[in-house]
Amino acid sequence: MSLALLCPGQGAQHPAMFDRVRDNAAARDVLDGVSDVLSQDVFAAAGAEARFDNALAQPLLCAASLAQWQALRILLPTPGMVAGYSIGELAAHAIAGSIDTRSCLALAAQRARFMDAASPAGAGMQAVLGLDRARVESLCVAHAVHVAIANGRDHFILGGTLPGLQSLADEARAAGAEIRPLPVAVPSHTPLLQAAVPAFAAALDAIDWRRPQIPVLAGIDARLVRDRAGMVQTLSAQLAQTIEWAQLMRQLFERGARVFLQLGPGTALARMVASAYPCCEVRAVEEFQHLDGAAAWVHSALGRVQ
Repeated sequence: MSLALLCPGQGAQHPAMFDRVRDNAAARDVLDGVSDVLSQDVFAAAGAEARFDNALAQPLLCAASLAQWQALRILLPTPGMVAGYSIGELAAHAIAGSIDTRSCLALAAQRARFMDAASPAGAGMQAVLGLDRARVESLCVAHAVHVAIANGRDHFILGGTLPGLQSLADEARAAGAEIRPLPVAVPSHTPLLQAAVPAFAAALDAIDWRRPQIPVLAGIDARLVRDRAGMVQTLSAQLAQTIEWAQLMRQLFERGARVFLQLGPGTALARMVASAYPCCEVRAVEEFQHLDGAAAWVHSALGRVQ
C-alpha cells in the first residue's frame, strides 16, 4: 500500500496559499523562481485580484505544489505515484523529476499564454452535478458545449461559450442538476483550445527531460507516462481533450494507493478521492496548520493501511 500525491488545478487560489512555506529554506528556490517568472513577488501575486487569471494562476499553482513538496520531501517516504489535475499535471512531472523546477514554472507561464491566445471571447466553464454522463453529453451536443473534466459518475466540468453554457444550465436545472459557475474565462480541456496544442507541444519538446523517479499518471487516459514522447503528448493533448479524473482516481487505487495527500491550495481533490474511496486515508496539506503535521499524519496513515 502506497502514498499518492495530488497536485490541484485552478479554483482555490488565496492570499495565504504560500504561508506554510514562506520561511522554509527548502522551498526558497521555488518561491524565487516563480517570482522571476511572474516578474513580481510571489506573495503579492497570490494576494492579487488577478490570481485567477491564467497568467498568474498557472505558475502560482505549480509553485504552490512544488514548494510544499520541496519542504515535505525530507519528511515523507517516497510516494508511490503522483498525479495532477489540469495544470497540476505539469507540477506532478516536476515532483517526479521528469523536468526541473525552473522549467516547470516557465512552461506554466507559456501554457497560460498559449491558452489565452487560443481561447474564444465570451467563453467560460461550469460544473454540472446530479446527471449521468450520457445525459450530460447529450446536453453538450444540443448546446454546443463540451465535457472538460469528468470528476465522477454525476460530476462534470463543462466548457464552452457563455450563451451555450447558460442554455445548457437552464435545461440541466430543469432535469434536476445543480449548476456551479466557475471563475474561469478560458474553456480548458475542450476542442475550443485546439490551436494551443501544437505550440505547447513544441515548448515541452524543447526542454530537458529525465526519466521520472515517481510514476506519473496522465489526466487524459490515466496511463503511466514513461518517456519524453508520452509527456509531450499527454500534457499538450489535455489542453483540448477531456480530463478523465474519475478514471485516474480509479487507477491510483487499483495500483495500490491507499494514502492520498493533496498539495497546494484547497481540498477539492482530497474530497473527491475521499468520496469515491472511503476506505482510503485522504487529507490535504491545507488541513494542517504546519507541514510537520501533514508529514506526521502521512506516516500514521501508512501504518494504519498496512
